[in-house]
Amino acid sequence: MTIMEYVSTRGAAPVLDFEGVTLAGLANDGGLYLPREWPRMSEAEIRDLRGLSYAEVAIRIMRPFVAGSLSDDELSGLCHAVYGDFGHSAVAPLVQLDETHWLLELFHGPTLAFKDVALQMLGHLFETFLERRGERLTIVGATSGDTGSAAINAVAGRDRTEIFMLHPAGRVSEVQRRQMTTVRAPNVHNIAIDGSFDDAQRHVKAMFSDTSVNGPLNLGAVNSINWARLMAQVVYYFTSALQLGAPDRKVAYSVPTGNFGDVFAGYVAAQMGLPIERLIVATNVNDILHRALSDGDYSAGDTTATITPSMDIQVSSNFERLLFDCGGRDGAAMAAQMAEFDANRAMQLTNAQREGAAALFTSARADQDETARALQWVYRNTAQVIDPHTGVGLHASLNATEDQVAPGTPIVTLATAHPAKFRDAVERAVGVRPPLPPRVGDLFGREEHFTELAGDYETSRDFVLENASAAKG
Repeated sequence: MTIMEYVSTRGAAPVLDFEGVTLAGLANDGGLYLPREWPRMSEAEIRDLRGLSYAEVAIRIMRPFVAGSLSDDELSGLCHAVYGDFGHSAVAPLVQLDETHWLLELFHGPTLAFKDVALQMLGHLFETFLERRGERLTIVGATSGDTGSAAINAVAGRDRTEIFMLHPAGRVSEVQRRQMTTVRAPNVHNIAIDGSFDDAQRHVKAMFSDTSVNGPLNLGAVNSINWARLMAQVVYYFTSALQLGAPDRKVAYSVPTGNFGDVFAGYVAAQMGLPIERLIVATNVNDILHRALSDGDYSAGDTTATITPSMDIQVSSNFERLLFDCGGRDGAAMAAQMAEFDANRAMQLTNAQREGAAALFTSARADQDETARALQWVYRNTAQVIDPHTGVGLHASLNATEDQVAPGTPIVTLATAHPAKFRDAVERAVGVRPPLPPRVGDLFGREEHFTELAGDYETSRDFVLENASAAKG
């Protein structure tokens, strides 16, 4: 099989193989890596996936992306190790709500959120590649809630990785925070910054281009800027669509969206040949993506805190991947466009970008009352309790028009987190306080450990340099 090559969205970074992009995370020109070309699967190859376990489907979907970096035996071993340890044997089971609407439960991993599906794999990939190279990796990440706990769980106690995770102080749920801050491992550093998720993410991106950090430290990324994480998320689009009749039947998806990684994985599945009719980008009132897809206006405002904190984002990193792919894959033009955004916090999408996105994407916005009503609808009609982020996606599903999704097409809402992670908001909406699953254990009985820092970049940078074991020699 031909080695898969990866290129940066901004055109000036070196071409890398899968191992290289996994360890690099962000490209050194500030861009994000994508495959040079999309692998394609025929309808017959997609049909051949029917009846396979989640791990076996994952092997076939990931194989072209890892070509040249992992052997079939290595990939098989990783997939069976990762996906044999979820709380549901299906890993990502489908639940029917009515004749049209379905939930795809992505919260059966160790930290009760969809991030586990990819980050458990990423942790194993890091260890495999670092062991091969005899190297260590310092991971710096930003989280709006779920990425942090999933990433920490994936690498805690590992020999060759150390993680610094930044979260916005007071802007994640108590369960989300405790799932990060109660992990006692010498290679885990939790940081609460005085600011928003966008501030935390900006600090992380700056460290990758700051030679004072990326010189002494071998930096790696666990956010969805890391291609390997996105690749792992492609799999559940295939497993769910197969159950609903693919490739002989089209399926639509509604995806609660903040950083655009989860829904971009659906775009990748479509490029590979999966018959996806529509991807609905569901946002809360921090609706930069809804405005961009509706009007071509990609302009950041102030971040509003909501009952869906993982979506309280104004700058969606992975959107750049879509704009690059739809805009003709012109790295220099993409770099100029993003420089404009960095300078002005606003830019207009080109006609090619708007038209390319419109071929597959539509969008919807839900305020907090609409989100609560979606939680009430599903509880009243099916006795299912869902989390507020899933509620944003379900609101978009229930209100999809015929020009967005053809009548009779199944619409799958991605259920991105267990409701117990947001039990205060759930209880206010439906009067039920969802309990934590037994596998989470005595989360509220454990001691928390984290460092509170000011919101400026220099403070975050200095903390990482002063505390990273690799920088100490």
